[in-house]
Amino acid sequence: MSSNVSTQRRVSPYGSWRSPVSADAIVAGAIGLSQIQLDGDDVYWVEQRPAEAGRNVIVRRLPDGRIEDVTPPAFNARTRVHEYGGGAYLVDRGTIWFTNFKDQRLYRQNLGRDPVPVTPERDIRHADMILDRRRERLISVCEDHSTSSTRPVNTIVSFDAAPGATGPRKGKEVLTLVEGNDFYAAPRVNPRGTHLCWLTWNHPNMPWDGSELWVGELTVEGTIRAPRKVAGGDNESIFQPTWSGEGDLYFVSDRTNWWNLYRWRRGAIEPVVEMPAELGTPYWLFGMATYAFESPRRVVCQIRSKGLSRLAVVDPETREVKALDTPYTAMHPFIQAYSGRAYTIAGSPTEPMALIAVDLDTSMVEVIRRSTTVDIRPTYLSMPEAIEFPTGGGRTAHAWYYPPLNPAYEAPQGELPPLIVYVHGGPTGSVSNVLDLSEQFWTTRGFGYLVVNYGGSTGYGRDYRERLNGQWGVVDVDDSINAARYLIDRGRADGNRVAITGGSAGGYTVLRAMTSTHFFKAGASHFGISDLESFHPQTHKFESMYDQRLIGRWPEDRQIYRERSAINSVDRINAPIILFQGLEDKIVPPNQAEVIVAAMRKKRLPVAYIAFEGEQHGFRIAKNIKRTLEGELYFYSKIFGFELADSVEPVKIENLNEVDEA
Repeated sequence: MSSNVSTQRRVSPYGSWRSPVSADAIVAGAIGLSQIQLDGDDVYWVEQRPAEAGRNVIVRRLPDGRIEDVTPPAFNARTRVHEYGGGAYLVDRGTIWFTNFKDQRLYRQNLGRDPVPVTPERDIRHADMILDRRRERLISVCEDHSTSSTRPVNTIVSFDAAPGATGPRKGKEVLTLVEGNDFYAAPRVNPRGTHLCWLTWNHPNMPWDGSELWVGELTVEGTIRAPRKVAGGDNESIFQPTWSGEGDLYFVSDRTNWWNLYRWRRGAIEPVVEMPAELGTPYWLFGMATYAFESPRRVVCQIRSKGLSRLAVVDPETREVKALDTPYTAMHPFIQAYSGRAYTIAGSPTEPMALIAVDLDTSMVEVIRRSTTVDIRPTYLSMPEAIEFPTGGGRTAHAWYYPPLNPAYEAPQGELPPLIVYVHGGPTGSVSNVLDLSEQFWTTRGFGYLVVNYGGSTGYGRDYRERLNGQWGVVDVDDSINAARYLIDRGRADGNRVAITGGSAGGYTVLRAMTSTHFFKAGASHFGISDLESFHPQTHKFESMYDQRLIGRWPEDRQIYRERSAINSVDRINAPIILFQGLEDKIVPPNQAEVIVAAMRKKRLPVAYIAFEGEQHGFRIAKNIKRTLEGELYFYSKIFGFELADSVEPVKIENLNEVDEA
């Protein structure tokens, strides 16, 4: 028996729709996925678990499909080298070396046994490990904080990795292989064990501005002899040097504007993949990879163009590029390949990020681990629309727009939806069109959600990335406003209810937009920078000169730093701001938020502030992630004047009645 009963949609204002995407649901089954490694037929990766206070756990899948945790509950596999970490572990023939977050010591763990420390109790951190099997030594990037907490010394070192060792032994002392520059990454030993390659760069460059690829001979004792520069410079970025099985050195370079694939063999550099697309990414984390060798004639690559990623197989001899037929459009920069399969982390507008295995002959996909266990019905999913919009200087910039969508609701006739403009961090980061429940949290409640790849974002070539040089706090703000105007002018958003939100560098853009324009009607800064003058000497070594590319020379251009600091323009704020801050943040210290809060209180401007104990840069603890989502929602409900469908913990908004109606 059939029925043609129609479902009546409830009429309710935007923002007040009841949603199945709750903050509890988002954090309950959520994990972060990263750092894939292969050890024979075993697949390893790292899971960041909000439900375990953000603990990073090394996980293994066995050939029979069983999945098990490797990292014991008392340990957290996370390094603080460069503060952002990555490259926190190495697995080789069943032995795991990893950095433990609490004490930053390196541990060795044999499967089924407790980890054993192999580095001393000093503030010396390790990352990006590789095994020199020929000499039974572990090689790593070392960051020594034992003499200076703000300006550590970075080197490449090696030490004893023989079975049974519990620390440096007599005659097997720690060797410093490479030193003298500000930063190092990606030490890699060639298959014969005769040469070591590495990346290096110096202040004021970040690795995506200018970096160098070097190669040196490994002596019998394991020291470096006859080092030589292979590629790179102050205006060329090198990414992911990797030795092939045949001993050729592959690497990614943006020498032609795009991060493309090259190789160095017999002393000459030759292109492998040259196209107007990105095969690299900014070196924010150690251990990232966007290509992997499956065999001498098959290199599997992540290729990104116009905001979309795809997998392809490259024959390095013929240079033929063959796309794999998968539904995925977004990828994290982690990939490995073995025995006819590629392992990577990918997603699409209808699928959240997941660890997958792709058959290189058939393109068939096996999902190994999903980043969330929450299952949302497709009818609730807002599909991203690619937006190209005109912006300053006659240029075009890019964004993804998620329109409000909830099949159970419709807005009153004539009402336009409020709009949230999301500004990513980095600022060299980027946003994809992957299914992210944090975005659907907003769209299912009746918000439009606009994620902007402003000038300075990656994925569109070096020229696009360099639009922000000297213009941070200008180009990013203009692009965020112009993206919103693009939708407002087309009648798709309410220009009187536009908010801007972002974290870290995105939080800086939020505060800068709120103090340099009157366009946005509310702002949400997540651990954002407010005072560039104080931030310059306070932040960690890795980013301590980043502002000199983005803003100007220090201290010669100090006036520009002052002009672009939100703290110096608080009087210009005419809309409420909410700030979220981790109290253990070493990258953007809490005082960057607190000075804004204090200044706004003094001026009796509307402000809300939520600080979290135990959080660093980026929130990792489930209850705090929930509080952030619901707190921002509550904040908007009070500013934009709608009733919430659900009961959430209130946020104290000081001086709310002091908003300048003019």
